[in-house]
Amino acid sequence: MKRFVFITVIMFLGTLSGLHAQYNNAPSKDATRWQMLKYDTGSIFGGIIHSYSRPFHWEKKQWLQFGGVAAGASILYIFDDQTTQYFIDQADDVPQVVRDYGWYYGSPQNNYMITAGVYATGLALKNEKLRRTGVLLIASASAAGLLQQASKYAFGRARPRSGDDKNTFYPFSTNKDYHSFPSGHAILAFTNAYAIAKQFKSPWVKGGLYAVGLVPGVSRLWEGAHWLSDVVVGVAISIATVEAIDKYLDSRYDQKYNQRQKKYTWNLQFAPGQLGVSVNF
Repeated sequence: MKRFVFITVIMFLGTLSGLHAQYNNAPSKDATRWQMLKYDTGSIFGGIIHSYSRPFHWEKKQWLQFGGVAAGASILYIFDDQTTQYFIDQADDVPQVVRDYGWYYGSPQNNYMITAGVYATGLALKNEKLRRTGVLLIASASAAGLLQQASKYAFGRARPRSGDDKNTFYPFSTNKDYHSFPSGHAILAFTNAYAIAKQFKSPWVKGGLYAVGLVPGVSRLWEGAHWLSDVVVGVAISIATVEAIDKYLDSRYDQKYNQRQKKYTWNLQFAPGQLGVSVNF
């Protein structure tokens, strides 16, 4: 994973100077695939930078949302021992095919094979909507993936299977047993699910995609690889990253599958004895 991230960063830096000239010149339908590829690569890079810069432009609403996520994660943190043990106890009852899916789909190499496949199809067909979808998938996975890699090293939180408790932190440890926060599988899988769900209007299709995208994160709970708070924060990062990059791409592409005003909202709900996330369609 570290090697892949390094190569990705080098590719971005190496193409930056060549992208600047055509950065704002959107290719027409008659453009060559090479021109489209250069433009889309610029969109990927720009989307990543845009997502990282968003906190500097947040207003009251965004800071309240951030505070809500932080408060929710803090509450979950209190009960990490109990919730994680509950999931571990259920592991033997989960079909092996589901557990295998959770592992393989959330792995970086498989994730990027899928996202690259979507983009390559759009480029081959010169289909702007598919190209944009591929760009959204690649940019979101890269931005969120790089963030979670940095966070894992910076926090150094012990995994449940390490034998240490939830309060154990060894910042900048090279031992993978101390790379628990946040969950990379949860981030990559739900980033894809959330981005793909934007292509559909049906709340049932969206809900189904979200459910499928949550499996890899939950699978890491069954395996004792993460605490519940790691997974929830990973999902929150996925949503924020996809939303930020998608808004950026609105200015880069004519095909806007999300032109209509959203008919659904995400809300964190807190009450005495209650904690949850509601999606209003």
